Amino acid sequence: MIVTVRVKPGSAKGPLVESGDDGDLTVYVRERPVDGKATKAVVKLLAEHLGVAPSRVRLVSGAASRIKRFEIT
Repeated sequence: MIVTVRVKPGSAKGPLVESGDDGDLTVYVRERPVDGKATKAVVKLLAEHLGVAPSRVRLVSGAASRIKRFEIT
């Protein structure tokens, strides 16, 4: 399954996952987008939200973008 995620790094609102009407997710994390810290936090939070192990969440595209696509296995 492929999940599209809009990331909001450095947010005081996070850690939080919100579902949109179109099925996309918005993930708020406190970590800044430095050295991949925000992406790692998104992987951990997304895995927790979906009830899977973090090792089953793989970044497919958007490593340096706020809109990322993850594959959930």
